[in-house]
Amino acid sequence: MHMYTFESPLEVGSIIARPNRFVMYVKKDGVTLQCHCPNTGKIGNRPLEGLSCLLSKSHDKKRKTNYTVEAISFNEAKSFVGINQNAVNRYVEYFFKNGFLGKVASNGHNILREQKVGNAKLDFKIDHTYIEVKTPLKFLMLANPQNYQCGDKECLTSYDRLVRHMTELVERIQENENAILLICFVYDATMFQVPTPTKTNKIIRDAVQRAAKSGVKMWQVNMHIDMYGVKLLRYFEITHLFS
Repeated sequence: MHMYTFESPLEVGSIIARPNRFVMYVKKDGVTLQCHCPNTGKIGNRPLEGLSCLLSKSHDKKRKTNYTVEAISFNEAKSFVGINQNAVNRYVEYFFKNGFLGKVASNGHNILREQKVGNAKLDFKIDHTYIEVKTPLKFLMLANPQNYQCGDKECLTSYDRLVRHMTELVERIQENENAILLICFVYDATMFQVPTPTKTNKIIRDAVQRAAKSGVKMWQVNMHIDMYGVKLLRYFEITHLFS
C-alpha cells in the first residue's frame, strides 16, 4: 500500500460534543480541548458524542484552536473515517504525483491544482484531463452499517456547487479534453450507492447522469487513515453506476 505520511503523528481523543458546525470539544489525556471541525456538514447518521477521534496539532499562533479533528471512529477505534475534506486533495495530489493513480490519469507528476474554467474552479488538471474531487460524509458507506449507511437520501451534497462542477466537466469533454469525477473516501467504503430518486436529490442525479452520458468518467478511491498517515487502499471506475 502507498502512504502519505504526516509530519507529526496524530493524537487520540474522545469527542464530548459538537456545539456548532465548526467546533468539537474533545477530551485528550483528561483535558477538554476546543478543536476545529474541518467538515461543516453532517457526519454520518448517528451521534458523535463518545466516539474516538484523531487530532492534528497546529503550530499557527493565529489560530483560535490548536487542534483539528482529522478522523472519527465508528467502531471503537478499530478503524477511522477521515473527515478533513480539504486535506483529501493533498492526499490525492500526492498519490497522482507518485504514479499511484495511474489508471485514472497518467503523467500524474504534471498535476496542477485549482484550475479556473468557465464559472467554476476544478480541483486538478493533468495534461488534458480535468479532475474534480468529492468526499461524501453526510452518509457513510461502511461494511458494517449501524443506521449511518448511505440510504435513500443524497450521498453527494452542495447542490449548486456540484451541479456547476458537473456542467464544467461536460464542457471539457465538448472541448475534446478528458474529465473525471473522483469520489474519495478516507476509509474502506463499500461501492458507492447511487441514491434512489427523491425531490431533493433529483437535480444532482440529473447532473451527474448527464455528465456520465456525455463522457465524464467516475472513479471511486478508498483510503485508510491512522496516526501516521493515509494509505491508498484501492480505486476502481464506477461510471456504469451513473449511466
